[in-house]
Amino acid sequence: MAKVTSKARSMALYESILALDSLEECCAFFDDLCTVGELRAMEQRFDVALLLDDGLVYTEILERTGASSATISRVNRIFSFGSGSFRKMIKRRKGREEA
Repeated sequence: MAKVTSKARSMALYESILALDSLEECCAFFDDLCTVGELRAMEQRFDVALLLDDGLVYTEILERTGASSATISRVNRIFSFGSGSFRKMIKRRKGREEA
């Protein structure tokens, strides 16, 4: 079996996402790109992030989202050790909702 070498990240996907014009176009793009399971997993992780940011505890998040404790814990670790993008996006969303 061939050894997999590390490859530089391809920017084509991210540039394409930035070029989407509307929420409808974005949903359609991701529907084509991902399986239903992949989309639901990403949506669930972001929902968990929103609820963690709101100060909810694991049991409340589990009840609202159905996410496993492992998923909730993973998202919580991202808040501590990730790039900061979850918090940045949540802050932007909250700013739009308040406007």
